[in-house]
Amino acid sequence: MASRFAYLCLLAVMVLPGFARADIFAFTDSNGVTHFSNVPSDSRFKLLIATQSDPGATVAATAPGKKVDWLARSAKYDQAIAGAAKANTIQAALVRAVIVVESGFNPRAVSKRGAVGLMQLQPATARRYGVKDIYDPEQNIRAGTHYLSDLLTRFDSNLELALAAYNAGEEAVERYGRHIPPYAETLAYVPSVMRVYQRLMGLSAS
Repeated sequence: MASRFAYLCLLAVMVLPGFARADIFAFTDSNGVTHFSNVPSDSRFKLLIATQSDPGATVAATAPGKKVDWLARSAKYDQAIAGAAKANTIQAALVRAVIVVESGFNPRAVSKRGAVGLMQLQPATARRYGVKDIYDPEQNIRAGTHYLSDLLTRFDSNLELALAAYNAGEEAVERYGRHIPPYAETLAYVPSVMRVYQRLMGLSAS
């Protein structure tokens, strides 16, 4: 399960030149299992795809010089994602896609604008949804998924508008006549999440 999910995340990252956080490495072991990593710790890992860092990317609150392989650890959040998605009647693949783009599955990620955690919640949004510890993965996922569900309701199930609101804020979408705001970041963000979501849905169905 973990290796399959890492594979799904790898393919998702491959379609995100503007949002990828690190180079992706891979190797296939003697049992035919392919392993993926963004922080290779084994000499068998070979560079699979080189990605360009996003200038506005989030940063991790880890010790200086310490690297953590968030991609390899992504499967540990499957249960939290599935539970939050079910509770809010949205696709788990959509939640995963948002996390891939927002934080690359780094629960300690902090953006330059103060968004925190896996789903990059602003502190005000976290408080709005009852989050006590914004860094806690389960609370972050639960609140972010609830917020995304509320945005889908507000914008009549228009996924692109809901994603635009998640990135730029609800009022920005309203201010531009319920259209995607003409912000460079948002114009890149919405199709990026959509591509990952569609890829993950397609792979899940295959």
